[in-house]
Amino acid sequence: MTLSRTIASRIGSLLLTLWLVSVLVFFAGQVLPGDVGRVMLGPFADAEAVAALNRKLGTDQPVLVQYWNWFERAIQGDFGVSLSLRQPVAPLVLESLRNSAALAGVSLALLIPLGIGTGVIAGLKAGSLIDRTIVLSGVSLGIVPDFVSGLLLLIVFGLWLNWFPISGVAPDGSGFWTSSYYLILPALPLVLNLLGYIARMTRAGVIEAINADYTRSAVLKGLTRREIIFRHVLRNALTPTIAVIATQSGFLLGGLVVIEALFGIQGLGNLVLTAAKARDFPILEAGVLVIAAILVVSATIGDLIQMLLDPRQRRRATA
Repeated sequence: MTLSRTIASRIGSLLLTLWLVSVLVFFAGQVLPGDVGRVMLGPFADAEAVAALNRKLGTDQPVLVQYWNWFERAIQGDFGVSLSLRQPVAPLVLESLRNSAALAGVSLALLIPLGIGTGVIAGLKAGSLIDRTIVLSGVSLGIVPDFVSGLLLLIVFGLWLNWFPISGVAPDGSGFWTSSYYLILPALPLVLNLLGYIARMTRAGVIEAINADYTRSAVLKGLTRREIIFRHVLRNALTPTIAVIATQSGFLLGGLVVIEALFGIQGLGNLVLTAAKARDFPILEAGVLVIAAILVVSATIGDLIQMLLDPRQRRRATA
């Protein structure tokens, strides 16, 4: 099997998975209690008016017909109208996705250099006190829930020291740097939660690369330690770390309900939470579908990155 056919097969599996996710999301929404017409018109609306609205919206049709109509519109970017806000759902989801992407971007900007840097140091000094301190600290920080660390950071750095704003939302008209500054405090719990994982992945890759045959060959050729580290060790050690970061990016985009709620950020996770409370099915279905799509796509991208960068993965894929 050629590499291009392997990639095409992965993309085909991705599309099939997304379709199955759409089926699960839609039918899960159908089992939730609530009459769409009644939700929109209120509990005291006339029964005939409710029935007429359900006919207009198509929610009185068979479930399979409703799914096909919803799916046909969804692949064109039309997720219907919000029941509670009376607005098109797609712009609401896009705006929330932009807010989540901004938070994810600040988190990655802090996480990548810190995680890779500490992992490289631990790998190069494997077995030392520095190595054990980095590993133990990373494991300890990783087991603390992000809402606990987020609350502690908010109290210490937002209220006591007043170093950062306690809200993650910058004033209207703020520029890039001001908006990023407001997102530093919400990003820190996410960085602390993932820092140890990224550092351990990098450390393992560095140790494996140091003990590899190509590194021994580089030593025998008389290359300097700096050349060996940058040209041979890091080049091969960071491949699995890059794939893991790509996968974790999906979590940062769609799995931040608690952090977004804690810091008042109108992101994708917060939008889904609000829609669930209001029984706003169009927003709920669209939000969950987008989050699931982000997670599936990011996992696939991470898998493809590792396959393309790692010669051993490429050989197994084309075998």
